Amino acid sequence: MDKITTLEKFRVPVGNQEIELQQIEFAAGGEPLLRLRIREGSRFTIFDIDAVTAAHWAELMGAWSKQRLEPAKDS
Repeated sequence: MDKITTLEKFRVPVGNQEIELQQIEFAAGGEPLLRLRIREGSRFTIFDIDAVTAAHWAELMGAWSKQRLEPAKDS
């Protein structure tokens, strides 16, 4: 039986979607994956991604959010 572990669950302030991050470990073996579940009402969008893809995605999202969260710098 596959092992699914919830890592985090939260709601998006704008849109109220529920985001859940899970680690998936397959009974057949292989690399664990990160599952991203987005719930919008009764509809689910699910992404299963490997560690390399998760790292790339995290880097891009971190850079994007950093630009928007830093106070504007005077020239």
